[in-house]
Amino acid sequence: MAAQVGTGYGGVALHLDEATALVEIAAAVSASGRLKELMPIPESPGDSFDQGEGRLPKEVSFAARNGFLLALALRYCKLQSLPGALGQFAELRHLDLVGNHLTHLPGSLAGLVHLTSLYLDENQLTSLPAQIARMEGLRELHLDKNLLTALPSHLAGFTQLRKLHARGNRLSTVPESLGSLNGLADLRLGKNLLTSVPNALWRLTNLDTLDLSENQLSSISARIGDLDKLKMLDLGHNELTSIPESIGNLRALSDFLYLSNNRLTAVPESLGNLAQLAYLNITDNQLTSLPAGIGNLAALKELRLYNNRLTSLPESLGNLSNLRELHLYNNYLNSLPSSLAGLQNLGELRLQSNHLVALPESIGALVRLSYLDLRNNQLTELPESIGRLSNLTHLDLRSNRLVSLPASIGDLPKLEKLDLRWNKLSGHLRWMARLEERGCIVLR
Repeated sequence: MAAQVGTGYGGVALHLDEATALVEIAAAVSASGRLKELMPIPESPGDSFDQGEGRLPKEVSFAARNGFLLALALRYCKLQSLPGALGQFAELRHLDLVGNHLTHLPGSLAGLVHLTSLYLDENQLTSLPAQIARMEGLRELHLDKNLLTALPSHLAGFTQLRKLHARGNRLSTVPESLGSLNGLADLRLGKNLLTSVPNALWRLTNLDTLDLSENQLSSISARIGDLDKLKMLDLGHNELTSIPESIGNLRALSDFLYLSNNRLTAVPESLGNLAQLAYLNITDNQLTSLPAGIGNLAALKELRLYNNRLTSLPESLGNLSNLRELHLYNNYLNSLPSSLAGLQNLGELRLQSNHLVALPESIGALVRLSYLDLRNNQLTELPESIGRLSNLTHLDLRSNRLVSLPASIGDLPKLEKLDLRWNKLSGHLRWMARLEERGCIVLR
């Protein structure tokens, strides 16, 4: 016999068992101070969650259709446990419990067999119940910032899973069953205690996002090259001493590649195969040189290389015609390649804390440069061509050995800030007054 439909819950027509369950849940939320006593959980429009991957617009709300709950959000309600009545919502698709104080999940959740997205971030969960395996239709499982020491060994049952997020837990291992999730596209295991990952992970060839950052990985398998659909890869903040040549197989990488904060002394020549990559971060390593192939990264817009041991840059760097930002401070550079003149689209250049002793005249060709940071080097002079940087807004020359400056700086039409502190400039440069008169901040 079909459940009776009532009209008594906040004016919303719900099946009686679901309306009764909502009353029980509302009481628990009221006890936490998140709702006023006897106030119903507010309804959101029935289609409000369809556009947001299961996220309702309000932290405490529900969405219903045809008498059944389809989505429920109980975010930041200080709940230490969940009412058993939660398992009554047989048609529930989206459940959001982010930011509570949950240490365990009730077995009654096994009744939510139609659930497609489950958000459990920012709780205190140490494990997941075996019953969760009954949620075979789950497409998203969000577990960030809990106290999990292991993922369920029965992951193979989640055949529909597309997103698995478990950042910021205490995972020291990953089950081999992870390799059975053939449809997985987004896997985030950063900020855990992983010293290795199973070979099964490299079978997930439909991944487009992989985050293994902030772990204790000392090596990465050459099989990472099998993940040829990746668009974003984060291996930063580990203990890697090398990157396999096979990384050059990841030609679909188009968003970000993070290799920062490792122990790398070199990166492979094959890195140049990543012609679609927009952002590359190799900061805080021990690089002494860069491969010439880096000049093949035609789509690159931002390149971060600071806090390394670079003594020179390859001439091919000038081929990065789409580069907007170049960050090179805290290295050991003593010159720049003349090819930098080819960086026509550069938007920002940072060369802080190197050992630069000269800039090439060709720097004036960087006509789209907007931010030039040359702090903490050993520059004694600047080329006259610096006055051709017509889009420059910020010029930072602090802590060098400059005793004079080219007057052409005074002609820079868009300069907003000029920092000359901690140099040994002599006399008053009259062109500075011109800059200040039109609103440029000059610090010396």
